[in-house]
Amino acid sequence: MATTVLYIGRVLFGVYFIFSGYNHFAQLGMMSGYAKSKGVPLAKASVAATGALLVLGGLSVLLNQFVVFGLVALAVFLIPVTFMMHSFWKLQDPMARMGDMVNFSKNLALLGAVLLLLAQVLS
Repeated sequence: MATTVLYIGRVLFGVYFIFSGYNHFAQLGMMSGYAKSKGVPLAKASVAATGALLVLGGLSVLLNQFVVFGLVALAVFLIPVTFMMHSFWKLQDPMARMGDMVNFSKNLALLGAVLLLLAQVLS
């Protein structure tokens, strides 16, 4: 039973990041514009690089291969992106602030899950 639950969790978690990374490439122009508006240097290259981190990290979790590398890649993505792209405390518009606060909180929860998995793999 635990093995089945672990497998389902790995699939859901991995596919989430693969899909997010795919969107970085499929929506490169739009996401680059948004990144540029948030002050990200080399926005297009940064969006592509973070897309690669997401896809590689998601694949590593999904396939249970090079998991430490993949989880570190996901953490390397989540830490700066959470604070740079979703800095809700800088926004005045209540709707924009709420949207960024939701994404900030979601990313913190995902980072927590990544760190929990990393701790489990390393133990």
